[in-house]
Amino acid sequence: MRITCAVAVLAAANLLNNWLARGPAMYLLICVTATAALLMIARWDGLTRADLGLDPEGVRRGLRWAPVLVAIVLLVLLVLLALPAGREAFRDSRATDLSLGRMLFGALVRVPFGTVLLEETAFRGVLWAMIRRRYGTAWATGLSSLLFGLWHVVPSQNINRSNAALGSLFGDGPAGVAPTVAAAVVATALAGVVLCELRRRSGSLLAPMALHWAVNGLSYALAWSAARWWLG
Repeated sequence: MRITCAVAVLAAANLLNNWLARGPAMYLLICVTATAALLMIARWDGLTRADLGLDPEGVRRGLRWAPVLVAIVLLVLLVLLALPAGREAFRDSRATDLSLGRMLFGALVRVPFGTVLLEETAFRGVLWAMIRRRYGTAWATGLSSLLFGLWHVVPSQNINRSNAALGSLFGDGPAGVAPTVAAAVVATALAGVVLCELRRRSGSLLAPMALHWAVNGLSYALAWSAARWWLG
């Protein structure tokens, strides 16, 4: 029942964010509200802060992991940007068409306090802990990662048009939508497994939050910067 309620909150947030939200302020409001609702469900289910990876020791461990994870992601992205074969991934109109102010807002506010806050609280925090307590770690990782993949069905429907690498791989027309969505679901489900394992090994929700922000936020900033000073 409580797991079903958590999934229902996420389904509503996904619908609101992708079809009804207008502007970044509404997006942030939906994400923060959904996060609060999920934490209330976690409390209803009897989960503790330690179960969620948010107890004081978990926070301390996460803060130790965070700078290392961010540095690794930054290094990987810079290497990818330096390679001719990897540069197409940075040609993404979702970032490159923005002003400096909007890019900074996206990387430093929208991503960490919207996307990362909701998704990590949901999939590596509340759902993972609820499923783990009932069925064990393997089921928690598998089911929450599958749901994380399905979470990206709607938002990935247009990325073959906005991202040059995906457009060249799958086509940037209507025929390319289905394979792009399928690839996005598989890729994000696999990413979910990595993030769940990071959550387990670190004992902290802050560690997957840091990795998630680094991948999204730094990619956003580097795509914007590269379009102006590198890619031409």
